[in-house]
Amino acid sequence: MHHLKFEYFIAKRIIDSKAYKSSVSAPIIKIGIAAIAIGIIVMMIAIATGIGLQQKIREKVVAFNSDIIISNFDSNNSQESGNPVSMEQYFYPEFKSVEGVAHIQAVATKFGVIRTETDFEAVILKGVGADFNWTYFQDFLVEGRVPDYSGDRNEEVLISQYLANRLQFKLGDSFTTLFRKEDPNKPPSMITYHIVGIYNSGFKDFDETYVFGDLRHLQRLNKWEDNQAGHFEVFVTDYSKLNEIYNEVYNNTPPLLNVTTVEQKFASIFEWIQIFVKNIYGIIGVMILVAGINMITALLVLVLERTQMIGILKALGSSNWAIRKIFLYNASYLITLGLLWGNVIGLGLLFAQKYFKLFPLNPDVYYVTEAPVYISLSYILALNIGTFILCLAMLLVPSYIITKISPVKAIRFE
Repeated sequence: MHHLKFEYFIAKRIIDSKAYKSSVSAPIIKIGIAAIAIGIIVMMIAIATGIGLQQKIREKVVAFNSDIIISNFDSNNSQESGNPVSMEQYFYPEFKSVEGVAHIQAVATKFGVIRTETDFEAVILKGVGADFNWTYFQDFLVEGRVPDYSGDRNEEVLISQYLANRLQFKLGDSFTTLFRKEDPNKPPSMITYHIVGIYNSGFKDFDETYVFGDLRHLQRLNKWEDNQAGHFEVFVTDYSKLNEIYNEVYNNTPPLLNVTTVEQKFASIFEWIQIFVKNIYGIIGVMILVAGINMITALLVLVLERTQMIGILKALGSSNWAIRKIFLYNASYLITLGLLWGNVIGLGLLFAQKYFKLFPLNPDVYYVTEAPVYISLSYILALNIGTFILCLAMLLVPSYIITKISPVKAIRFE
């Protein structure tokens, strides 16, 4: 047993010793452990909810607008389709020339007014076809089903719970929608729609305006051909590569068509989400600093308590580094304890929120009904390893004091 890590052995003895548990340093050490545990919990919650919120809000914006939008240039950014795009494109119905495109669909939007006996409400009717990807709305569905436009033109629509409550509609009701004609002197066109599904995305800005109906009605109202649509919506397979895929799509579409990403179209929402992420970095920095300073205090107290032992070890010929190692081992044991508790409590809280939805949020402000949680092994490991290394690095400096202790004075030190 060539010095079973002599330093490790002594560190273990210190940790196990009875005196250690009752000494002055005991409360300070507990505070050090607690600081690290609380730090980890706060950092985990900050990251999980920050990223969770970012993903959830992004998903909702994408559900209504897709990731990349291909349209005519003169649509002057209004929410209503202007000049139609021909569906006879080499990138439709399958966008084969670009990797990373999951789906493409042709849609159109038109302003309409829902009229009831007592009320009227302006909406945007989003006309979609058989190619529309309903997966997002399957998740948002509250009752009923999503419309089916694979057969003949029909009057089925999907309406938001917000509008249904406001206009007192129920599943299966029919209602009249008016559409303005180009000639203002003519009476508006009327379509009677039939509600087959009610959705709730929790994103009020969209819920209060969007009704989903058949694209073929809008083609007829706008006097378009059967192969014309308002714009194309493209979904990507991996959102983190959005800008690369956008450049590819841009290069693989005719120059007369405009290509924008959802982030360009809704810049304000995405900027607002970015602020969150910046805040998270701030929280992490402060937390690691606090935990580290607490550990430094704990280490200094340990060193002061053990001055005599340090003197004796030096007199017996131990190197400074060996003695520093004893205290670093000791400290890393404490850091590990703190991390352990922090992870147990932190993950407990996150999973509780994920499955029991303990903390609701106001959807008008945050666009979501409860605090969403994103849990992934990668950032949890990174947090733990990062905290451990940073705390140890901060301890290297104070452990330097050990080298300044002279054996003779230390042994006499009372």
